[in-house]
Amino acid sequence: LDGVTKVFPDGDGEIVAVDDVDIEMRDGEFLVVVGPSGCGKSTTLRMVAGLETISSGEIRLAGQRVNDVKPQHRDIAMVFQSYALYPHMTVAENMAFGLEESTTLPDDEIEERVHDAAETMGIAELLDRKPSELSGGQQQRVALGRAIVRDPEVFLMDEPLSNLDAKLRSQMRTELQRLQAELDVTTMYVTHDQTEAMTMGDRIAILNDGKLQQVATPLECYHEPANQFVAGFIGDPSMNFFDMERDGDTLVGSRFEYPLSQSTLDDVGETRNVTLGVRPEDIEVGTDESGSHTYSAVVEVVEPMGDENTVYLRFESAPEGETFIATIDGLQQAAVGDRVTVSIPEETIHLFDGRSGEAVHNRRLDMNDEISSPPT
Repeated sequence: LDGVTKVFPDGDGEIVAVDDVDIEMRDGEFLVVVGPSGCGKSTTLRMVAGLETISSGEIRLAGQRVNDVKPQHRDIAMVFQSYALYPHMTVAENMAFGLEESTTLPDDEIEERVHDAAETMGIAELLDRKPSELSGGQQQRVALGRAIVRDPEVFLMDEPLSNLDAKLRSQMRTELQRLQAELDVTTMYVTHDQTEAMTMGDRIAILNDGKLQQVATPLECYHEPANQFVAGFIGDPSMNFFDMERDGDTLVGSRFEYPLSQSTLDDVGETRNVTLGVRPEDIEVGTDESGSHTYSAVVEVVEPMGDENTVYLRFESAPEGETFIATIDGLQQAAVGDRVTVSIPEETIHLFDGRSGEAVHNRRLDMNDEISSPPT
């Protein structure tokens, strides 16, 4: 995608749904396009599919410009949120329909492809059933099988798991990853669910208000966000943000002061208005009051999750309701009203330009601690 833009007319004006987006996907890559509702991710996917015309820019597939190529000639297969199965056709007929309409393959080869795809998706025993006789998960497998039989250059998936319950959605995430790796088909996957983005994508493309915010691996987006929007969007619970102003070597906010080391100051440069960001799991909660990045706080709400507790805290000088979030071990006790000490280690903080939101300092992403292979 090279400078791709989509403009919709709106009365006497216009709405820019997708604004000058540049994305280059690698062969065989699983790219997840993620962002809040209305950010332009589905419109981007539909332009790649040929279902929406492009206002400006260029889309190329394997080097060939496809702006004016009809959808059926783009060598892509799309999986929709609604599954889009024909209710009067059997599973086998649904899966074969696209091939029958768009190719001249003989019937026996189409039948073989349908059977092979059904085996891959684990639905071979459902080929004679109608969609109304299937569960949501089975319908989703049929929709995926219909895409697989096409053997396309690219898979396009528009929130295909959003209609499934939580347990089945988690199971299908794993199946989709396995399937994509097995087929080695370049895949563009649209979702608003950051969990899907973090767990499924080789890389993530994050959109907001039609503009591309960052394209990077999930861990890079999490630990090295390009701006404050990405930092706040990726991660659950979200990153905590505090508006600060630099005064010499110290950041001064309405609730606390935060001294910076020289290396961090070098990153900040001449920026005066700074937003300090820290992820909930990086805030240490305890009773030790030593250290220059340690502060007193009061527990307002505790949400036990089993393996961990989400704790809503407020600085003692802050009014009720002005909270920030820490995530602590599930065995660590915390109760509403407790006075605790919180520590915000400098090596975990992120700093953003208070005006533009661009990142001026991120925590360092150390990739040396990789999981090693077991001895043979």
